[in-house]
Amino acid sequence: MANVSAQYSVIVTIELDARQEPLGKLTAAIAGAGGQIVAVDLIPGAGAEGKRVREFTIDATDPEHWERILRGMGSVRGARVVEYQDRTMQMHRGGKISVENKYPVKTRDDLSMAYTPGVARVCMSIHEERSRAFEYTIKKNTVAVVSDGTAVLGLGDIGPEAAMPVMEGKCMLFKEFAGVDAFPICLDTKDPDEIVRAVQLMAPTFGGINLEDISAPRCFEIEDRLKDLINIPVFHDDQHGTAVVTMAALFNALKIIDKPIEELRVLMVGIGAAGVAVTKMMLAAGLTHVVGCDRKGALSTTR
Repeated sequence: MANVSAQYSVIVTIELDARQEPLGKLTAAIAGAGGQIVAVDLIPGAGAEGKRVREFTIDATDPEHWERILRGMGSVRGARVVEYQDRTMQMHRGGKISVENKYPVKTRDDLSMAYTPGVARVCMSIHEERSRAFEYTIKKNTVAVVSDGTAVLGLGDIGPEAAMPVMEGKCMLFKEFAGVDAFPICLDTKDPDEIVRAVQLMAPTFGGINLEDISAPRCFEIEDRLKDLINIPVFHDDQHGTAVVTMAALFNALKIIDKPIEELRVLMVGIGAAGVAVTKMMLAAGLTHVVGCDRKGALSTTR
């Protein structure tokens, strides 16, 4: 059986007979079905007279595994399964990010400063010197996470709407680990010209562009063109994010074994966006021999 995982975590609400609460039998039934109990919580005041309601948080291997766990719990005398919730789907319900005000708007004075008439002074200051947008707007700390949904995780071309949960997740990482505000932009086009134009038009709003999950080789052209067209940083995560962490691991490994990078011989399996970027960064770091292998098994020597 595959390992249990939080990605298949489920909350099971179950009603128990309070006179002879079969908690021990329930936990045994869950363990017997291969589930892993994460938490057990009592819901105060819930349930009919003589009943108690508990929520079991359980990690499983897949939705079919849930069915086996639920059947095991339901077979315990004195226990009735009320409902269950997919925790991952529940986390995404309504989206995972939101926009919040930094200052309260409770009085007429608040409105006068945040909006009209006071905001006009700020607008004219930026009009006089456009770079002031980095000081007086969200621009300095806001990144656009842009995708066309053509190379999402290992799922492939699933479209812009289906790509949104991944882009929202990337925005969460920006905020959680760097304190940077980010917003997902999923474009309904696969045309590089339209993608470049769309990002160019929205660039005044953002301090940086994070390209995400755009298929190769289009991603190379889009990034290069945007770097020439707009005056804010452009980063393609699938290329450079992967390359950076790969090189960090490689450099640390070389320190441990006390070996220079020039002595390595590297086989790169998969020459997509990430493979190309990793290879380029390895060559820039001094690696002298890289062999690439595409999906059909064809080999090519980089240097």
